[in-house]
Amino acid sequence: MLPTEVQRILLLIGLAATGYLMILAWNDDYMASPPAGEYASEPEPQPIDALPDPSGDPLTPVDPAARSGTSDVPDASLIATTEASRPEAVEVPVTGDRLIRVRTPEFRAWIDRHGGDIVRVELPEFPVSLDAPDVPYVLLDNGRGGTYVAQSGLIGSHGVDAGGSRPLYASSTGEYVAEGDEPLVVTLQAEVDGQAVTKRFTFRPGDYLVDVTYEVENQTGEPVQASLFAQIKRDDHEPAGGGAFAMGPQPYLGAALTTPETRYQKLEFEDLDEDGPFRVAVDGGWIAFLQHYFLSAWVADAEEANNYYGQKRGDGTYVFGYTSPLKTIAPGETGTFGSAFYAGPKDQKRLEEISPNLNLTVDYGFLWWLAVPLFYVLDWLHGFVGNWGVAIILLTVLVKAVLYPLSAASYRSMANMRRVAPKMKRLQERYADDRQKLSQEMMKLYKKEQVNPLGGCLPMLLPMPIFIALYWVLFESVELRQAPFFLWIEDLSVKDPYFILPLLMGGSMYLTQLLSPAVGDPMQVRMMKMMPIMFTVLFLFFPAGLVLYWLVNNLLGVAQQYYVIRQTEREQAAKA
Repeated sequence: MLPTEVQRILLLIGLAATGYLMILAWNDDYMASPPAGEYASEPEPQPIDALPDPSGDPLTPVDPAARSGTSDVPDASLIATTEASRPEAVEVPVTGDRLIRVRTPEFRAWIDRHGGDIVRVELPEFPVSLDAPDVPYVLLDNGRGGTYVAQSGLIGSHGVDAGGSRPLYASSTGEYVAEGDEPLVVTLQAEVDGQAVTKRFTFRPGDYLVDVTYEVENQTGEPVQASLFAQIKRDDHEPAGGGAFAMGPQPYLGAALTTPETRYQKLEFEDLDEDGPFRVAVDGGWIAFLQHYFLSAWVADAEEANNYYGQKRGDGTYVFGYTSPLKTIAPGETGTFGSAFYAGPKDQKRLEEISPNLNLTVDYGFLWWLAVPLFYVLDWLHGFVGNWGVAIILLTVLVKAVLYPLSAASYRSMANMRRVAPKMKRLQERYADDRQKLSQEMMKLYKKEQVNPLGGCLPMLLPMPIFIALYWVLFESVELRQAPFFLWIEDLSVKDPYFILPLLMGGSMYLTQLLSPAVGDPMQVRMMKMMPIMFTVLFLFFPAGLVLYWLVNNLLGVAQQYYVIRQTEREQAAKA
């Protein structure tokens, strides 16, 4: 029969193996990606006869949402005190369904001719998952129980969208495909109450920014007034196929904008639920809706004073947008209105070019001042090695080198603590029943031997701010989404699928403890011995890139700690 100690070790190994297999099974069952076929299905084309007859009662709203008392069009009080009137719509003969399809290398977009809204956006360069590389990520969508669309129109006393009525635009074709490097222009036209309206979407290959412009020709004998509105309408559901692990920190899901008082202000669903509608006036500005790695944003004309708003609608959805100042168009004249719409990745370099402070939507938290330079150094290293995992390792080495002087001093303090450890143990045995006397004698010993019991904590504390900042860099930077490393690590932005890196990290922490002196009472020593296990469990679901950083940091720390301690011991022996 095996000795008791051997049986205990075998039992612990068996329990650890069983727990590991259970975690893998749970991971397969509950962390699966959405079905690729269902996720990628296109919106059903909506026939023209799905709309109410425009020749019917002119007071009946055309928009089905407006029929239930919830109009997509913002109230005219946001821009002026004049009462909004409903223009008489003139039907434009068209054939085919309501959806126009647009294809560029970066975009697959669907535009609804009823109102000219963008009702779906796919991003072909960003697969929904590594298991479905040909299925593009869906950012905007209006179907399958979800609502996320980009709307724009003209309101005011004579706006073609005033009063909840949305014009039905005509288009020369139902599909637009970009060719070469030339911009792709989608042109929609409508005639409403003596106004010839042209709405243009300009898509540029290589960019996720779309220019949206209106040209309104006043063919009446009276001046007309109108104001542009641009808004994002969305429900509060989590995005499909792009969420984070439920037990880990969650990415921000909600709106944000820049204001005169705050460069980056969040506007959460709960804010509108509890405080009611939001209003603020901003010169220029932007308003965006953020989720993990991606965002959509309306960017206003920088020269105009705009009114930004957010509110919850009667149907449970939310709108976040802005209105521009009223413009008066004289008879026979043509007025222009414009905005820009971004729908794509959180590319902080590109966002910074588009509008001031828009790059702050890449939210690195309270340590942003440390995370931003870390990202740029990491990006610079990636430019040399071409692998984000190798870049993380090099960044770890660089950080360790910068902190070496402080770490070396702390490791020397730890070496001194190891030297006086036998004397400390004797004191603990002598004054086991008198804690006050034990504390006094230990302080005398520290003073006599010139050691600092807290000095050895510094190596653990120094990397923590960098660790937290790097966590948000890996968590927020779309550049690291689905970035592979080597072997089984195919995506550094998510957890290790086999939890190998966290286990190695736990082993490296155990090695660190073997070199560190046991400081404190027996209870504290036992708690410290539990730290590697606690950290290993915690790191099981952290991004693999972050665990890689901590593992390399620990291994470098073990090597540095061993070198400094041995060097200090030799110096002490020479003095003796």
